[in-house]
Amino acid sequence: MSLPYLKDPDAIYAASFQTIGDEVDFSSLPENLVSVATRLIHACGMIDVIDDLSYSATVVQAAESALNNGATILADCEMVRAGIIPRFLNPDNEVICTLNRENIPELAQLAATTRSAAAVDLWQPYLAGSIVVIGNAPTALFRLLELLEQGCPKPAAILGFPVGFVGAAESKQALAANPHNVPFICLQGRRGGSAMASGAFNAIAIEAMTS
Repeated sequence: MSLPYLKDPDAIYAASFQTIGDEVDFSSLPENLVSVATRLIHACGMIDVIDDLSYSATVVQAAESALNNGATILADCEMVRAGIIPRFLNPDNEVICTLNRENIPELAQLAATTRSAAAVDLWQPYLAGSIVVIGNAPTALFRLLELLEQGCPKPAAILGFPVGFVGAAESKQALAANPHNVPFICLQGRRGGSAMASGAFNAIAIEAMTS
């Protein structure tokens, strides 16, 4: 028996975004954030996420400009890196994830912290003018904010979507309360994840390529 369902990938893609457009009122968002919000909804299937977005008015512009100038993208986990679509990047846009480098377990043990937070310490040579995309670990976002508080070089933009029940909401509250003059976007509360983080980034990268 053949079940009736849509099989054409282009038609599925188009229908998904048409449904989002039909069901969501984006009038509360700046125009340049609509594509980002659309991909966030597409990544999770929940149209109410736009109610929990916190952002700087300049985050999309700052991230697009950085991408067009060859910015490095710093991902907190391999799932975020895997979700970033290479064809939307310029040749100079390197995507770096330090989480699985050989010395991370030792660094985490020495600092009495998580591997994700220890991996952020290895971002320091790349931070200036980068785009940070966090979709997994609250401790990665907390550590980034600590480094910025200590005077480390600032990224061009922060996309903060850590997920979970311990520290996720708090880390994003901390980002929104004091982003250290770095443009940002985050999803307040427990929700987040790698698909949402990479989806938000991809929306910005697409706009950067076509603007």
